[in-house]
Amino acid sequence: MNSYTATSVLVKSDRVVCLLFVHLAFWVPVLVGFLISSKNLGDWSRLRMKFCKKYQEFMQAQDEKKKLPGVGLKKLKKILKRCRRRDFPCQSQMMGLCDESKSPTDGHVCPQLCPVCDGTFFPSLLQEMSVVVGCFNDRARKLLELHLASGFQKYFMWMKGKPQGNHVALIQEGKDLVAYALINAIAIRKILKKYDKIHLSTQGQAFRSHAQSMHIEILQSPWLSELMAFHINMRETKMNSRKAPALFEGCSLVFTDGKPSLSCEVFDSIKLDIDLTCSICLDTVFDPVSLTCGHIFCYMCACSAASVTIVDGLKAAGHKEKCPLCREAGVYEGAVHLEELNILLSRSCPEYWEERLQSERVERIRQVKEHWEFQCRAFMGV
Repeated sequence: MNSYTATSVLVKSDRVVCLLFVHLAFWVPVLVGFLISSKNLGDWSRLRMKFCKKYQEFMQAQDEKKKLPGVGLKKLKKILKRCRRRDFPCQSQMMGLCDESKSPTDGHVCPQLCPVCDGTFFPSLLQEMSVVVGCFNDRARKLLELHLASGFQKYFMWMKGKPQGNHVALIQEGKDLVAYALINAIAIRKILKKYDKIHLSTQGQAFRSHAQSMHIEILQSPWLSELMAFHINMRETKMNSRKAPALFEGCSLVFTDGKPSLSCEVFDSIKLDIDLTCSICLDTVFDPVSLTCGHIFCYMCACSAASVTIVDGLKAAGHKEKCPLCREAGVYEGAVHLEELNILLSRSCPEYWEERLQSERVERIRQVKEHWEFQCRAFMGV
């Protein structure tokens, strides 16, 4: 009897030990994961605060020198803080159809809009984005016009009072404009992400798509790729001796499996890549042109897609003609010829450039000949 009792006690103690180990095996990873996630959340919070501080410092420095407009992050955050949406559940939540624990990426989208935020947040952000993009495009265009101008034209532009300073200052201004475009793009992305997080919606993503269709997304600007090419071209000269801004590590032309792209590493571990492969001929863009939607094509490929000849040019394209890639209409009228990118690619791919130059010369002569033959026949009434 005593031996039986002792055996039962040992069995029970073994069971307790086993249950203890089972609980430890379950809860220890949970606690470790919680601590790690807490640390990551703290790191993310510090990173977010670091970006806001960096953005304010950069914009203050630019405001002192060039009076560049920016995105009012503080004002937009105050609008979101005033939103009481999180304190008042929507009708779907009250009926049990809406789960706040899910995020928009999990497929949880609240069907109701927020009149408090939508009436002030999006109009304010839209206006600021429009001002920022307009200022960036104008300054970049003037800077590149000055750099690409001939001797007499350049002298005339200097006398007219366009960008002030010497050649080194011109290069530095180009680098500052690239940093200005990229950091504002990050700021806009972060504030829209914050909106979606607060409202458990995808309205921020939808607004960004709407901004792209209105051509006020700064990363769509053709002048951004031109300034990046300008930065790379000038880096190869002896004039480029000053240190690049701390917000980006510089731009470079990268070849991956023979396909070129413009790459730029930005502050906050974000990398921008612009593909330089024409989606029509599937080759490196030659004599590149950027449509107003932001897509880059060879000039002759774009003329072919718009159903116009190279003699008439893209300005003769109909308003209903669409981009071959995104199918947006009316994108040919404001097309920009990318001269700096043309120079960069001709230096980086000399053999390909010479081969393409010869083949395109033959095609251009043929089109010009056909054009004037048609004009002669029309004049003679044949």
